[in-house]
Amino acid sequence: MVQTAELIKTLTNAVGLSGYEASLRDVIRAQFAPLVDEVTVSKVGSIIGVKWGSAPLQATAHAKKLMLAAHADEIGLIVTGIEKGFLRIARVGGADNRILLGQRVLVHPTKRATASAGESRSARAKSGDAQSAPIPGLIASRPPHVLPAAQREKIVGVEDLFIDVGMTEAQAAREIQVGDLVSFDIQTVALKGDLLSGKAMDNRASVATMIVCLDELKHLKHAWDVVAVATAQEETTFAGAKTSAYAIQPDAAIAIDVTFAAQHDYTTHLELGKGPAIAVGPNYHPKMTKRLMDVAKKLEMAYQVEPDVGGGTDAWPIQVSQAGIPVALLGVPLRYMHSPVETVNVKDVERIGRLMAHFAAGLTEEL
Repeated sequence: MVQTAELIKTLTNAVGLSGYEASLRDVIRAQFAPLVDEVTVSKVGSIIGVKWGSAPLQATAHAKKLMLAAHADEIGLIVTGIEKGFLRIARVGGADNRILLGQRVLVHPTKRATASAGESRSARAKSGDAQSAPIPGLIASRPPHVLPAAQREKIVGVEDLFIDVGMTEAQAAREIQVGDLVSFDIQTVALKGDLLSGKAMDNRASVATMIVCLDELKHLKHAWDVVAVATAQEETTFAGAKTSAYAIQPDAAIAIDVTFAAQHDYTTHLELGKGPAIAVGPNYHPKMTKRLMDVAKKLEMAYQVEPDVGGGTDAWPIQVSQAGIPVALLGVPLRYMHSPVETVNVKDVERIGRLMAHFAAGLTEEL
């Protein structure tokens, strides 16, 4: 049985910035492998686990397929320049400028392979890029005391921030280069009330829901194939969802992402610990939405309804793939989005996984 809190910690403590998910793939693959019949990685880096259904011709192109999609990538930073040993940075994804100053970070130096005299292209490709040990640093800026009065109360923009890694100019030039990635140096911690807080809950908490679902399906019979996809690059391009939906051609899909939960200074009807947020709106297939609600009621599971007319998740690129795919969206309520202290309730993650498993088990020939 999946230990959900430990699973979330494992996923969120791993590093995988948007477009650079390679170091994360083995972590997710290891979680998928014992629960599915096959695991593959797409050309853009999405991890795909397939659990075959019991219908005739299962594991063939004729089997009905339910796609589950949760993006695996996280926000972070990238080195754009090195000045006197200090690193200039830009954002990868939507890291919040307001919280960057003072953060502890890890710089991930990559020594790119270079061909020596007479070395073949294939030999160079085989050697690849060597990932060095992360270098700790901190994001800093000028103290308020030395700023012009008009700037002291303003949020410091990323262009005025730098990373101090404690190196001299010569050391930094040897160890670090433009294009190296930067992640937040924080480990997920448990709070009271079944809460976990850390980086990358957006959207590793949703990846955890798929793993919980696959574990639950071990005890359920399902006619359709269930295809769980930890998609790449949602925070930047939606490439993982677009390409995976195009390749898989599912008959229906559920996207899972985090959504905004109430906190002391932000009022919304969505709350931590009150169950899945089921989205309603023009992008979401009404039969799928109703079926999710009906399954939740059958399980005597509390759920929350989230009106959504946006499209900022993997649901939209899946919906418009090929000739169109019926899609639903489930939300994990979350506080402090796009910060290193994103907070979720473990019970919500477990409930969403269980809800999807029973939804899948109830699928017959038609939705």
